[in-house]
Amino acid sequence: MKTKSFTQLLALLALAASFAGCNQSRSPAPGAVSTEAVTNTAPATVAPASADYAKLKGRWERPDGGYVLELRDIATDGTAKAAYFNPSPINVESARVSGSNGVTKVFVTLRDVNYPGCTYSLTYDAQADQLYGQYYQAAMQQTYDVTFGRLK
Repeated sequence: MKTKSFTQLLALLALAASFAGCNQSRSPAPGAVSTEAVTNTAPATVAPASADYAKLKGRWERPDGGYVLELRDIATDGTAKAAYFNPSPINVESARVSGSNGVTKVFVTLRDVNYPGCTYSLTYDAQADQLYGQYYQAAMQQTYDVTFGRLK
């Protein structure tokens, strides 16, 4: 029982200490140098993710059939607007871009007639300026290795 009372007392003391300075003025003493500008500065802004992903914007073609993936409007959270053509438009349910350790990835989900949740899981090769990875054909439950080259 003594341990429980001691623990409760410590918790109350910690709570009281956190409220002790709530109404105190934060003005520096006369002649003192204020550090407020340093301690209350806004955090450094981080370049938006979309700046890193700008290289992905454009039209990409699979050389094995003329399928075209168009990436545009990539947001800072990685969501992207995309279009897919075979050669007619196919509904793109979602598109996301992500990056980690210098590797940039694209994930696209298609949802249309004959495309019931088909996906592209691609990696960007900056040196070759290509997207490569896998296409999952949901209706057939098969996965294929694919490559997309940038259309100029």
